[in-house]
Amino acid sequence: MTYPQDPYGQQQPYGQQPPYGQPYQQPGYGYGPAMPPPQEQGLAIAALVVSIASLVACSGLPSIAGVIMGHIAHSKAKRGEAGGQGMALAAIIIGYIGVAVIVLILIGVIFVGILTDWDFD
Repeated sequence: MTYPQDPYGQQQPYGQQPPYGQPYQQPGYGYGPAMPPPQEQGLAIAALVVSIASLVACSGLPSIAGVIMGHIAHSKAKRGEAGGQGMALAAIIIGYIGVAVIVLILIGVIFVGILTDWDFD
């Protein structure tokens, strides 16, 4: 009496290669796409941290640095050289918001100064 062939295929004995034309499967491992290597996200994380810190502290220079770092990280992520494209984009947006806050504060100070005739006496 013969049994029908296993629908999942016969497992190769350990240490033997499958016949030519069939993919090799290591014992205990299934077929599937290989995981890509983890990508570097350090620049995107640093850009996001600097942008958030500059927004909280209301200082202009770190906002500009966060925007520049965010643009560099975003372009690297788009080229596939690094990861963290979303974090880089968030850093750019938050950095520009920080720059806008600084510009609005400066405009407000100048406006108040003009209205009061810049009297420092």
